Amino acid sequence: MNLVKLIEFFRGRLKTVVRLCFVVLAVLVLLDAIPAIVDKEHAHTSIEHWPGFWAVFGFVACVLIIIISKWFGHAGIMVREDYYEDGSAPLASTPKGHHE
Repeated sequence: MNLVKLIEFFRGRLKTVVRLCFVVLAVLVLLDAIPAIVDKEHAHTSIEHWPGFWAVFGFVACVLIIIISKWFGHAGIMVREDYYEDGSAPLASTPKGHHE
């Protein structure tokens, strides 16, 4: 099965895939709560003893990375496509592709 067919297969069953992911996440958080399976004896802080802490931490970190990246992009990293055509750029007189 090639990759395109696999993606189309999953896309056609998106609700099932999402539900399956939630079930897997719930099972992993439950397994994290069982001390015989996950050894938390060497945790550095008390919050690390909470079941699913690292899953929530990772999710929040990913969301923050996306939000901060979008903010940086809109704050000035992204420029209009016609940025060099309006004459306000310092290198506007140099031909395209030639930078000093």
